[in-house]
Amino acid sequence: MSLVPEFQTSPGMRDILPPESARWRRFVEVFAQVTEGAGYGQVISPLLEDLGVFQRIGDATDVVTKEMYDFVDKGGRHIALRPELTASVCRAFVQHRPATPWKVWYAGSQFRYEKPQRGRYRQFDQVGIEVLGADDPYLDVEIIALGWEFFRALGLRQVTLLLNSLGEPADRAAYVQALQAHFDANLDALSEESRVTLQKNPLRVLDSKRPQDAPLIAAAPKIADFYSDAAAAHFAAVQAGLGALGIPFTVESKLVRGLDYYRHTTFEYQGGTLESAQNALGGGGRYDGLVESLGGPSTPGIGFALGLDRTLIACDDEGVFPAPAAKVDVFVVDTTGGLQALQITAALRELGIGADRAFENRSMKSQMKGADRSGASFAVIVGSNELDAGTVVVRPLRAERSHNADGTLRITDDTRDSTQVTIPRTDLLQYLQKALT
Repeated sequence: MSLVPEFQTSPGMRDILPPESARWRRFVEVFAQVTEGAGYGQVISPLLEDLGVFQRIGDATDVVTKEMYDFVDKGGRHIALRPELTASVCRAFVQHRPATPWKVWYAGSQFRYEKPQRGRYRQFDQVGIEVLGADDPYLDVEIIALGWEFFRALGLRQVTLLLNSLGEPADRAAYVQALQAHFDANLDALSEESRVTLQKNPLRVLDSKRPQDAPLIAAAPKIADFYSDAAAAHFAAVQAGLGALGIPFTVESKLVRGLDYYRHTTFEYQGGTLESAQNALGGGGRYDGLVESLGGPSTPGIGFALGLDRTLIACDDEGVFPAPAAKVDVFVVDTTGGLQALQITAALRELGIGADRAFENRSMKSQMKGADRSGASFAVIVGSNELDAGTVVVRPLRAERSHNADGTLRITDDTRDSTQVTIPRTDLLQYLQKALT
């Protein structure tokens, strides 16, 4: 009979245990390698921000109106757990005024009070990049290409890139008017939810996945019909740049951002193995107005955010980017009381060799089971005979060993190799260093 714990995680929250936690860490490490290789530096923002930072996102989005965890702190300040990171990065830019273009990457948890489902949690992690202070279509290409390169680095191959442009602010305003007129003329055919959305922001109606809305959305005006010459040239340069890099994309006129500060390029990465309603791995776009709304100078910006959970689900579906193999190389089995294991593991770790051991003076059989579970390549065994003779037994635990590209040990065969050697205790470190290379 199992007892239900008195305390458990809140709905939409969960614990990340090993080995999955090592996979999360490796995910961020790969992202850092990709982005830092392009000149991006990490920015670490606080989990808490003044509520007003996120209210600048716009009242037409559920992130602001329904999903934020906000409260008044003990100092009387109305603050919120960050629901996204772009606004925090822009706030940091305004506060610290770094030189432009400011190229940064980030990773961390966000919080939104929404209905939990597969790949969506109330506490969720993202990685992303932002560049502030440059309005160049080839920067748009660099941003998009870095996301594409990251997915490739994970091993993902079934990723689709959707691309669009919202044009200049005047183009967008004219398009919004045309959308409003189109949907107003067909209100009875719209779903009740979309009629509510229409009053807030006509662009958001295009995001509707409800079958009732599909015919009207398909018949809606297209943003491309409203581009100025400058907007058309910018979008053409982005497409040409992606083509020059060999990155495939599909122009999707319904791909919009519903916030007023977005302009020009918008894009989204979709996982080909995921259900269509929840297949977005992440996306982004070029934005203006957000820095100004936070008290800064007129500053162009572009960036993206990628969801860790959905991306890892896509990795599972494609059978790529598994949890890293255990980094323990040696497991010390000590049946003489434990002091020898303490000394040997400390010496191995000092040399950079991963080492573990058993505790509580367990039996040889129990300790060897622990050695097998550890994933170690070798067991170092010290019994009373070895202690008296000043020797140790080194037993290989794996018949075949190799290493992943990141240097972690990959075990390809769990068959016990019966060959073992007895060596002087003084030769142990040198022996293992050579055996593990």
